[in-house]
Amino acid sequence: MLLDGPHLLADALAAAVPIEHAAVVSTALDRDDIRTLTAQLERAGVDVAVATPQVMAALSPVRSPSTIVALARRPLPDAALLYAGPAPLVVIASDVQDPGNLGAIVRAAEAGSATSVIAAGACADPFGWKALRSSSGSALRLPIGVTSDAAAAMVEARRHGCLVFATVPRGGRSLYEIDMRGAAAVLVGGEGPGLDPSVVEQADERITIPMRSPVESLNAAVAAAIVVYEALRQRA
Repeated sequence: MLLDGPHLLADALAAAVPIEHAAVVSTALDRDDIRTLTAQLERAGVDVAVATPQVMAALSPVRSPSTIVALARRPLPDAALLYAGPAPLVVIASDVQDPGNLGAIVRAAEAGSATSVIAAGACADPFGWKALRSSSGSALRLPIGVTSDAAAAMVEARRHGCLVFATVPRGGRSLYEIDMRGAAAVLVGGEGPGLDPSVVEQADERITIPMRSPVESLNAAVAAAIVVYEALRQRA
């Protein structure tokens, strides 16, 4: 996976993510933060190449090229960590195709003390560079699973004792009437169509976040954050 920028690289080093290659732009060699990062990389046995600004513009995918980039191995968490603890809170992102949204879901999940995120179906790659940047490092720390479809994720969640909650824009019970203190898996649908009706039918409960008309739905990451923080409030 591509780690773009000093913040993400620092998070990866702190999380002990194995880094294989790194490159730093020649014009940033005297910066304190870059010197610190390159020293850490060299102590870890990583070869750090010095790149011209033109080369860095090709290596860094963002519009204003970053000062340092690296290639690292993807985290491979133990499957047991996805449902760790007596009352896991798992966010199942189903068909969330925008990597920025998926990364924001991961970030909100970690911030709100969720146990893990499962990327199900036609989700963006949670370890693609856009999702990684959007997660602001959370994807390097929070256990993340990937599965073929939401139905498979639901089966696995139930196997670990979770009640499955499907978020729907209309027609579900109010989020604020739901008891989320026990083991729970929350399904969040992708942009546009949301959750597939067959997935919603298989859930144990349909939940709706109250919205003022004429708003019809919320961004997937916003919806996930609201549900996670309501669970956190209840559990506190």
